Amino acid sequence: MDNLVRRLLKASCTFALAAAVAQPALAQSSRKTLKTANKFFDQENYRASIPFYEQVLAKEPNNALALFRAGISYMSFDKEKASDYIYKAQRLKPKVSKDVEYWLGRVDHLNYNFDEAIAHFQAYNTTLKKKDTRKASLAQLIQHSKNAKIQFNSPKDIFVKNLGPTINTAFSEHSPVISNDDKLLLFTSRGENVTGATGSTANPKNKSVAADGEYYEDIFEAKRVDDENWEKPRSLSGALNGKGHDASIQVFDNDTKMLMYRQDENGDIFYAEKAGGDWAEPKKLNNNINSKAFESDAYITPDGLTIYFSTSKFSELNTLDIYYATRQAGGDWGTPKSLGGVVNTAFDDDSPYLSKDGKTLYFSSRGHNTMGGYDIFKSEYDSVGRTWGRPENMGYPINTPDDDTYYRLSPDGSYAYLSSYRIGGYGEKDIYTINYIKNAIIRGKVYSQRDSTIIPGVELVFSGTQADKTALSYRDVTKPETGDYQVSVLSGRTYQVAVSKDGANITTEEFAVPVSTSDSTIIEKNFYVPYVDTTSAGMFAFKKIYFDTDKYKLRPESIKELNNISGILKSNPGVNISIEGHCDSRNTDEYNVVLGQNRADAAYNYLKKNGITETRMTTVSYGERRPDATNDSPENMQLNRRVEFRVILKEGEAMPKMNTGGGTTSGSGAGMSPGTGATSTTTTGTAAPLQPGKSKVKMADGTKVKTKVDEDSDKVKVKTKGSAGEESKTKTKEGTIDAKTKDANGEKTKVKTDND
Repeated sequence: MDNLVRRLLKASCTFALAAAVAQPALAQSSRKTLKTANKFFDQENYRASIPFYEQVLAKEPNNALALFRAGISYMSFDKEKASDYIYKAQRLKPKVSKDVEYWLGRVDHLNYNFDEAIAHFQAYNTTLKKKDTRKASLAQLIQHSKNAKIQFNSPKDIFVKNLGPTINTAFSEHSPVISNDDKLLLFTSRGENVTGATGSTANPKNKSVAADGEYYEDIFEAKRVDDENWEKPRSLSGALNGKGHDASIQVFDNDTKMLMYRQDENGDIFYAEKAGGDWAEPKKLNNNINSKAFESDAYITPDGLTIYFSTSKFSELNTLDIYYATRQAGGDWGTPKSLGGVVNTAFDDDSPYLSKDGKTLYFSSRGHNTMGGYDIFKSEYDSVGRTWGRPENMGYPINTPDDDTYYRLSPDGSYAYLSSYRIGGYGEKDIYTINYIKNAIIRGKVYSQRDSTIIPGVELVFSGTQADKTALSYRDVTKPETGDYQVSVLSGRTYQVAVSKDGANITTEEFAVPVSTSDSTIIEKNFYVPYVDTTSAGMFAFKKIYFDTDKYKLRPESIKELNNISGILKSNPGVNISIEGHCDSRNTDEYNVVLGQNRADAAYNYLKKNGITETRMTTVSYGERRPDATNDSPENMQLNRRVEFRVILKEGEAMPKMNTGGGTTSGSGAGMSPGTGATSTTTTGTAAPLQPGKSKVKMADGTKVKTKVDEDSDKVKVKTKGSAGEESKTKTKEGTIDAKTKDANGEKTKVKTDND
């Protein structure tokens, strides 16, 4: 607790005693209870004071003094209740304390009401005399609120998770230490399971209770069950836990040695070694590290030759600074050196920890641009200048307006542990994990709501924001053959998903993506949309044709599809098409427009050569501007090197009924419908009349069809032969049908009809 707080609490106590005496109406029992509460409050034993204040408030809920001091006491345990109590006290009695504006500022700051906090601090500042030394502390608190507002409004995409009630209690848990295999957690607790914890913390004669009314710190260990759970912690009593405070700091040398803190000569750094399965009696580090001042925390590098530690030995203000010392192999620690004024401040700088490569220093500080109390900072080492760089605040939500300390990386560096006072915790300090939010792969298909058919060529745009409100956008287009899409999006937020085709929006849906802290999360998401495909690709099965890189020469499979398109167009003379050329993004936009036109022209010229008149076709090039897929892989680029075919309709014109015609066609033959029975020639919609001549067609199922039309078009002969041996012969003349069929089993059927 800083000096300003202690001065204000002392003044508050004096004021409280006077107020209590001045309340003749206060019942004798309540006055005695209030006196007991104030006694614990003055000793900074806030946990013990709260039940007595609550007893007073149960009888007198509008007792402003009890509300005010209970609110201050709750600030370490329940920040929201603290705010409610202090504000209520001020409403009931505006001058409940001459320092009420200060405490309103403090409680607003802890509850993220930074503008209100600044206003209260400024109001309190006006009550102080010009040379009052508290003005400097108030200026610092105002700056903390300004810092916190900046950090809070620029949050990082980080997931902070409480380790849960197996590890954390209503008391303070801190100093997490993780084993090399990430399966064992050592930590420090002041909970009810500490060594020698007996009786109530409110009993001043209880020897298991420290001066602040809390149990002494002890070291515990817990084994990991799985990613989310731990076994019940056990106390490492005996050799490690002494009569005062004992805290875990670090395990090293294959987890066979431990650095720890022990309350000896104001606080010193010790180390212990494992003997068999147990820890031996801790030994104090030498006098270059420890002193009669306060040594708080330390870190030894993996090679065992450098130690970083925090000490108040060299500080004129009795604050902590970070020093380091080295040793030769097998030797002892040498004279310590300061990390210098770039890292150390006039305030407490504590809890040093280095990344495995030794290039990043993490530490806690009450200085720099803290959000309030201790914040976690990091500094990068400049190997050229051999100095540590300017510390960077790790930002919200790693840091909060209260104390955030003991930042420790997991063995693989993928996440971290820290201890922190946070709203929503289990009591005082809790241990949390810090995970950077990762991307998740979202994949699936887009289906039509009407008939559940897959819709290719649908564009999906996922729009969201980062934690700091920076816009996010991810895009993909469903694949031509499968209708698949896949995007990698930042997890832990809700996206607006715009689904469109050919530039027209179909629907927009919300999709919440849960938090992922690994790079392997895959989420399946199919979209069912109100869409009916009335384009040429949907209605008439005009497939796209594809090209080699930087080429516009037709591939053999493209010629096959162009023959199919030619047959359909010949069977449907009322249908006109647009031939549209596309490219990947390998070259410039101008180059790709020309290349796309060359591809469209290649298809156009082939169809023209195959008998389709020029007036029924038009060409256009989109270059790289309408990709079917993102140009981030050879496979996706291939999907973009294509020509598409689209039916052109006049304004107000309905889509014509289509005669699908034949596959590979020779001549201008009619569309045929072979079957196991009689086969007849038909025309549908605006199909062309039968033209004289002969034609041969092989259908998709392997059926061969031969057609002969006489000069006068009044006599037609059709022969079919299926892949299983079935055959048919059909002759029509002036409306009379004469057909003979034989199925795969040899059974024969004759059909004869006339035009009656």
